[in-house]
Amino acid sequence: MKSFLASYSDILKKDRLYSLAILLVRLVVGLAFMLHGWGKIQHPLSWMGPEAPVPGIFQALAALSEFGGGLAWILGLLTPLASLGIFFTMGVAAFTHISRGDAFVGPAPTYELALVYLSVSILLLLAGPGKYSADFKIFSR
Repeated sequence: MKSFLASYSDILKKDRLYSLAILLVRLVVGLAFMLHGWGKIQHPLSWMGPEAPVPGIFQALAALSEFGGGLAWILGLLTPLASLGIFFTMGVAAFTHISRGDAFVGPAPTYELALVYLSVSILLLLAGPGKYSADFKIFSR
């Protein structure tokens, strides 16, 4: 059985067009995540307010996942780790919206965007960041 790093190295060696498409996704969605996380990272333990049903440590993990994960996606650095953090954060966000009875699409609040970001996290987790990434420079052989 191949080691994780050997398998990851194979994923990173996709062709140029694939890598350009993945780079575009990483840049756009990574920037969006950094912007979503910016306000949260300013007050990581309390961005949901004083009556939040979520403990401060989980708020901080969500803030770090959004801002730090967005930066990691832009750089293509530690992409699997960033993707896992965003996957869990968006999974909780989608679950919260769905359990409240929010619509998929329509006037806010909706869970459409959480599911889109969840899907992108799965894409980058499984497909890798491509050749134009720090991960490629560090982990490819």
